[in-house]
Amino acid sequence: MSSSRRGASRVAVVFGLLAVLAIPVDVLLAEYLKGVRLLQSLYIAVPVAGVLALIALAAARRARFVRARSVYAEGGRWPSRFAWAGVYAAVTGGIALAVYGGLRAAG
Repeated sequence: MSSSRRGASRVAVVFGLLAVLAIPVDVLLAEYLKGVRLLQSLYIAVPVAGVLALIALAAARRARFVRARSVYAEGGRWPSRFAWAGVYAAVTGGIALAVYGGLRAAG
């Protein structure tokens, strides 16, 4: 196993995990901090989750590229799974904010 492949795989897993956890951590912070409103903090957390997910996708792609050109091209689907989970979390948060905005505009 190449060190650059392990490095890119680890980066993809870490950033994917951070993207998945960005919104729940934001909700907890908004609950415990008095001056932070939940909706305003979500306007920041959802794009942050999206950026982290894109970084994870790029790192997962890099790990897949290196793995494909390696003599030992075994396994390695977890980095892309974590990256896509981060994308899923960011898109779901974006849809939730869009629905909320639509409901506010209609009412």
